[in-house]
Amino acid sequence: MKLFGKRLRLTQVQLIFLVAAFLVAFDNFTYFGKLIATYPPHGKNLFYLATAPVLMWVIYSAAMLLVSSRWTTKPFTIFLLIVSSLVAYFTDTYQVVISRGMIQNVVETNFGEASGLLNLKLLGYLFFLGILPSLFVWKVPIRYRGFWGELKSKLLAFVGLLLLTGLLAWSAGGFYASLFREHRPLRNYTNPYYWMRNTIGYIKRSVRRSAADIKRQPIGIGTRTHRASGEKPRLVILVVGEALRADHFGLNGYKRQTTPLLAKEPGVINLPNLSSCGTYTAKSVPCMFSRYTRSEFSRRKELGTENLMDLLAHTGDIDLLWRENNSDPKKVMDRLGYQDYMDPKNNPDCAEGECRDMGMLSGLERFIDANATRDKLIVLHMMGNHGPEYYKRYPKKYERYTPVCRSNLLEQCTQKEIANGYDNIILYSDAVLDRTIRLLKKYQDRYQTALIYMADHGESLGENGLYLHGIPYALAPEAQTHPAAFLWLGKGFEEINTTKLRSLAGKAYSHDNLFSTILGIYDINSTLYDPKLDILRPARPAALNPKS
Repeated sequence: MKLFGKRLRLTQVQLIFLVAAFLVAFDNFTYFGKLIATYPPHGKNLFYLATAPVLMWVIYSAAMLLVSSRWTTKPFTIFLLIVSSLVAYFTDTYQVVISRGMIQNVVETNFGEASGLLNLKLLGYLFFLGILPSLFVWKVPIRYRGFWGELKSKLLAFVGLLLLTGLLAWSAGGFYASLFREHRPLRNYTNPYYWMRNTIGYIKRSVRRSAADIKRQPIGIGTRTHRASGEKPRLVILVVGEALRADHFGLNGYKRQTTPLLAKEPGVINLPNLSSCGTYTAKSVPCMFSRYTRSEFSRRKELGTENLMDLLAHTGDIDLLWRENNSDPKKVMDRLGYQDYMDPKNNPDCAEGECRDMGMLSGLERFIDANATRDKLIVLHMMGNHGPEYYKRYPKKYERYTPVCRSNLLEQCTQKEIANGYDNIILYSDAVLDRTIRLLKKYQDRYQTALIYMADHGESLGENGLYLHGIPYALAPEAQTHPAAFLWLGKGFEEINTTKLRSLAGKAYSHDNLFSTILGIYDINSTLYDPKLDILRPARPAALNPKS
């Protein structure tokens, strides 16, 4: 390979030093931006900030030297460059943290979701920060010196890096002690360190998954629903929303009335203070249906224990239906199956590559009318406010708020344009939910009818430079952890004291409440039933409450 007319050959050490320098210089803009914001560049901070990229280069160089060999150096550095270029795009553009949960999201994302993120800027990052340097790495000849020669070269490199580390510790040790102890969240933006750390963690967890699946603990075996003689069967629709934050929900007093139809419905009981189990779908949805609370929930427990839907199926008394318009049910329905309403073959309301949530209501009457003496639970998993292409999530007639951001590069739009598109989706969801309630009203003479709506998490719309969701829970803003939720009770639930229920609606509820609330509705006696977590229990006559 020639450079400036001269034949270029590098040693392994030289190539690793170059790649490490490239990663530090071009893939960590967000990290260094946040570092500068934390330590303003004046006085001694100028010197300390100047040493930060040097320390990062030392760490990356040492790590790559440890895994380097004649057979691994080029493939490994190319892999780092390609993946880190994509991580740099998402971190720079959306301020996304590539946590273990985000790795899980990536693995479980389908092509339809991923295609919504494609744009020229992403391709530019991939080409200039990933493909071009990778071509250089692939083409440049490596001068190998044999086993002992390479070992000597690497040992000398490690000695040099160790001396440089000692110099940095001597000259700026106090700065790094403060940085590592008091500003740990900053490391979440280091590239490729943080995504590699979490990828390894995700792989380790996945290796344990097979054993957990094989030993999955059944729950609810032998449980049954209870119904008084002559009491109508129960028909409940549970709507799982997507990325709908509570402070943009009209029922919560938002400056815009984004829920005009629900606001007119007297049976709606808003839950303004619900907190989510996670900040991304792959965590929140399984957690919502889990027997475990957020503080107890883990991926291992999720995969090793059956969930609410399994328990309801074991009763043998409830007809279950899950309709999916948001990629998949995140393993909740692995053993029971679901209907895919992202498929135009099933969803009659699809156009221009987008299948609408309203389409999930099509043909529900057939399911409800069949075996009309049995209890039923219908779960509708909405596309809802899935970003970043908010403008695609609703029919044109619901575009009340303009101008709208029509790009998946949200940072190029104003916050008003982003919020406009986001709020238009809520208007459309309001119409979907209103029609769902009207559907339930048609069956009030034959069923006890109810609707529960809970969004899986919230969404950042550009506040403090954050977009979308998925920030680790401990660091996430309330916009991501405070989703919208409400109940609607039909005429069949007259035993519920709605006045008392409304007086309690402002309590701090969470996704933890769903499991026991559903068991309470179907009057299922179980040791898994927690009376404290049943939202309806305080408003229900004591004699009608299930036993735990």
